[in-house]
Amino acid sequence: VQLQASGGGSVQAGGSLRLSCAASIFTFDNYGIGWFRQAPGKEREGVSCIRPSDDLTYYSDSVKGRFTISRDNAKKTVYLQMNSLKPDDTAVYYCAAGDCWGIPYPAEYDYWGQGTLVTVSS
Repeated sequence: VQLQASGGGSVQAGGSLRLSCAASIFTFDNYGIGWFRQAPGKEREGVSCIRPSDDLTYYSDSVKGRFTISRDNAKKTVYLQMNSLKPDDTAVYYCAAGDCWGIPYPAEYDYWGQGTLVTVSS
């Protein structure tokens, strides 16, 4: 199982980015996919996740209304559209496959991709 996150970059506050998480999982549509982020000196925190069967989504309060998660099972890819970015969103963003039952926690996810860096300047 491999997950490849991409799409990070540097933007100014108020800008947008779209992250992608491409998975090489035979049964991709059986997995919830979560996005996490880790800022320097801080713990990894859950941002959003999407369930496999009904596409139900969850968001942390810090990104609700600004970020949108979606999945394309045919492409085995999950996207995180990030709008109205703030400097506090600066972090390395990770995607992971596991169980999505609410705001994601790292312990609920079994497979992780490498991170992609998002930098938001004021």
